[in-house]
This record gives sequence, C-alpha cells and structure tokens, in this order.
Amino acid sequence: MSKIKKILVLGATGQGGSFMVKYLLQKNYIVHGLIRKSATNNLANIENVINHKNFHIQHGDLLDLISLSNILENNKFDEIYNFADQDHVRWSFQIPSYSFSVTGAAVLNLLEIIKNKSPKSKFFQPLSSNMYGGSKKKSQNEQEEFTPQSVYALGKVAAFYACELYKKVFNLKIYSAIYYNHESEIRPDEYVTRKITKAVAKIYFGKQKKLSLGSLDSKIDWGYAKEYIEIAYKIVQSKKPDYFVIGTGKTYSIRYFVKKCFEYVDLDYKKFVILNKKLIRPSSTVTLKANNKKAKKILKFNVKTDINKLIKIMMDNDLKIENNTINDQ
Repeated sequence: MSKIKKILVLGATGQGGSFMVKYLLQKNYIVHGLIRKSATNNLANIENVINHKNFHIQHGDLLDLISLSNILENNKFDEIYNFADQDHVRWSFQIPSYSFSVTGAAVLNLLEIIKNKSPKSKFFQPLSSNMYGGSKKKSQNEQEEFTPQSVYALGKVAAFYACELYKKVFNLKIYSAIYYNHESEIRPDEYVTRKITKAVAKIYFGKQKKLSLGSLDSKIDWGYAKEYIEIAYKIVQSKKPDYFVIGTGKTYSIRYFVKKCFEYVDLDYKKFVILNKKLIRPSSTVTLKANNKKAKKILKFNVKTDINKLIKIMMDNDLKIENNTINDQ
C-alpha cells in the first residue's frame, strides 16, 4: 500500500493556492495550508474545505522565517507548493520593496529553510511570463532571455535564479512553471478579467452604469487557473526537477474579452466602456505568447479551456452572484 502524501501549500487562500488545496484533497492527500494573519478573515476560497478531515491550517507568513522554520521542522512534507506572493504588477510599482521581498527574497529564505529542515521535500515555485517583459520574439520558450519590466517581474527573476542555485548546488528537488496569465471565477477584481466580468454582471442587473478601463488593445495569453494548477502537480511528479513554460500559445486583446463578455448578456460594449489613461501601467510589457512545445512534448500538456469557455465560466459565476444578491434583498 502506497504512502499517503503530506503536502504543504503556501498562500492557501489565494487563487492558485486554494485551487491546489482542493485538487490535492480530491486525491486524498493530507494537506496543510499556510495562512497569514491578514488572510484569516478572508477564507472564502477555502471555506468549503476548512473542516475536511485531511486539511490542516498552519498560521505563518512567507516573510516570517521563524514560523516557516517551525512548520517545516515539525512536519515532514513530501511536497511543498509556494503560491504565496504579491502577484499584482501595478501594485509592485507602488510598494516596490515589499513586492520584491515577498516575490524574490522570500523564496531564497524559504529554500534555505527547506535545505536545513526538509531537504527531501519536492518544492514547486510558480514563476511569471512577466520575466520576459521586454521580449522581441513572437513567442517565448524556456531559453528566452529575461527582460523584466516591473518590480514584480524582477522579483520572479530573482526567485528563478534562487531555485536554480539551490537545485544545482544543494541538490534540492525544485520544480517550476513559468505561467502566462491564468484567470478564474475566483480571481480578485483588481485583475482586469474579473473586473470586467463582475462589472458586466452588475451592468446587466442595473447595479452599475459604466466600466472604466485602460488600453483595450493589449493582447494577452489567457488560460484557466484550474488547469495550470493541475499541470503544476504533474510537473512535481516528474523524476527530474525541471521548469516549463505554461500558457495557451494564443493571444486575445482586452477588447475581445470585453466584447465577448457583453455579448454573453446581449449588450454592446461600446455603450458602456470608458477609457481611463490613469489605469495604464507605468511600464507596459510587449505582447507575450507562450511557446509551450516542451510542456506538450514532456508533460502532454493540452489546453482544455479556451478563451470563450473561460469567459463562460467567469460570467456564469458573476451573474449568479449578482442574481443571488438581488434575491437576498
């Protein structure tokens, strides 16, 4: 009889972390979720599994070395997934030191703790296509040069090199995915996709009149976060530690996303969208498109949720939320 895995998920209340917690629980693993103090009142994404017999909450913070050290010393985890992050590009310009500390330096500290307390654990670190922000190529693969254009991207580049260092020098089992944009029905509305779907639902029910956006012409490689979590697990099951570019390999403009969301409720986006230059990032990246050939070849990665299915998932969710709000009044 095979051993039941014991797994730690950092950032368990966020989009990636909460999807990973639920995915692992479905596999009947023992899952520990790291939750920081500021997230203890924001458990919505995991409220339906908090009482699961195999789920255990660990209180700590990626920036608190003592809490991380204690958790790893008292528990021998088979796998560790780090979804704790400050992953908002615009915010990283506003809080640069904090953003770099969480996104970059904290990963180095975490790896040092793993080396000393739990060196046999497999470790997964998500990275970002924003590391290729200045790319001049039509698509990017694992050999693409890093050209970060934001503090967030700079932190991810630091995290990448920290992972490579600890993998090669200390022989830690470190796996990574360079994720392109991954959206879902639980994405916070600070991100443009969820901002759009929530606004369209409110406009449809007469609760909001206009939707304010920056540029509509930016093209983005959008995938479904749930799928990207599943591929993270598959990456970690590989015998040889490695990293992969994970994205759909297709790009669509924000205009396309907006248009399709409004069409979903039989509305014309041109009647509701207002352009606001203040919402444009200080430093915009070029169009980034994943070259996912390596993941397709080695991991058999296959995109199951295209842009239109993603829009349907997100719109159905937000229309339901707004409809329920009306019925509760």
